[in-house]
Amino acid sequence: MTDIAAPAAPGGTAAEDEALTDEELRAAVRDVAGRFDDGYWAEVDQEGRFPWDFYDAFASAGWLGIAIPREYGGAGMGISAASSMVYEIAASGAGMNGCSPFHLTIFGLNLVARHGGERLCRELLPAAASGDLHVCFAITEPDAGSDTSRIRTFARRDGSDYVINGRKVWITKAAQSQKAVLLARTSEPGEGGRRTDGLSMFVVDLTGGEVEMRPIPKMGRNAVSSYELFLDDFRVPGSALVGEEGRGFTYLLDGINPERILLAHEALGIGRAALRRAVRYAGERVVFDRPIGQNQGIAFPLAEASMRLDAAELAARHAAARYDRGEPCGKEANTAKFLCADAGFAAADAAVQTHGGFGYAREYHVERYFRESRLMRIAPVSQEMVLNYISEHVLGLPKSY
Repeated sequence: MTDIAAPAAPGGTAAEDEALTDEELRAAVRDVAGRFDDGYWAEVDQEGRFPWDFYDAFASAGWLGIAIPREYGGAGMGISAASSMVYEIAASGAGMNGCSPFHLTIFGLNLVARHGGERLCRELLPAAASGDLHVCFAITEPDAGSDTSRIRTFARRDGSDYVINGRKVWITKAAQSQKAVLLARTSEPGEGGRRTDGLSMFVVDLTGGEVEMRPIPKMGRNAVSSYELFLDDFRVPGSALVGEEGRGFTYLLDGINPERILLAHEALGIGRAALRRAVRYAGERVVFDRPIGQNQGIAFPLAEASMRLDAAELAARHAAARYDRGEPCGKEANTAKFLCADAGFAAADAAVQTHGGFGYAREYHVERYFRESRLMRIAPVSQEMVLNYISEHVLGLPKSY
């Protein structure tokens, strides 16, 4: 089992040069996550309350900078280690409500670490690693959806500044964030060029109040809100630009693949939490003088869910390892997201069915897992768009859209 460096925690509670195996890392994460039970997550979800105490507990334990380079105050562990962390968080019962507060510190700032330059890295990464800086990812737009090339938000150069106009949607944690990693068009694609040419990446300040935010009421993951953003003549300094103008889509790929790998592991974690509760209930619930788990109609769907989770996990770990080795992983990241999302949802669905009518009751928590696992088949990319990617880029079939 590979050794990885432990996170540097505030106050020296974890030595930077200590080595942890993957299982030791998982056990340490389980220890922190285990302090927050299902009742806590049901409460914050029902109240729509951001889980600040959970976030602060992980910040104090030094886990927020798990994938941030060590020279900027992080642990530099990579996506494999970060995937183990979010898997264990989700599997603890925290689900997406527990994982979403950390997403952008991992995959959003990953592209800043790779392409942002020394000044921007020094400004952002140490504060993110300590938990003092919250960042959101402002990519998606109402009229573009999964087609990033259709982004309309435009950043016009004005002297040494940029003036941005546009609209973003489904921006997780925007109201809790001081900064946003934002993709905007700075020029139209040239004739014969790619539609993704002319996109640029920025890190913009959200603390001034110039950006209007509207929360989006939604089915699940209600402790961490999603927002629609309206940018009208939003002025940012030229120093907000990440890397070179017009190369934003290339940089975005260093956020997209880690995002899909991480969320694949979270889907697995939710599936494990659901399966754990279903197995316990099936063993304890007695109907017609026998535990319902003795019936193949109950046992077989749970056994199949367990096997599908195991198989999907192999794909997810393979994708993470390829990314950390610097190898191409578009196929693997998309495959992992597809298989894990389906396996996690199937496990959550089987858990609800196992509980019967009680599966629909909040008291038993599996309805929350079901709602959150359903999201994973849509975000961060739909199952259909994954199939499009594999059809075209892996099988070499004609593009279907």
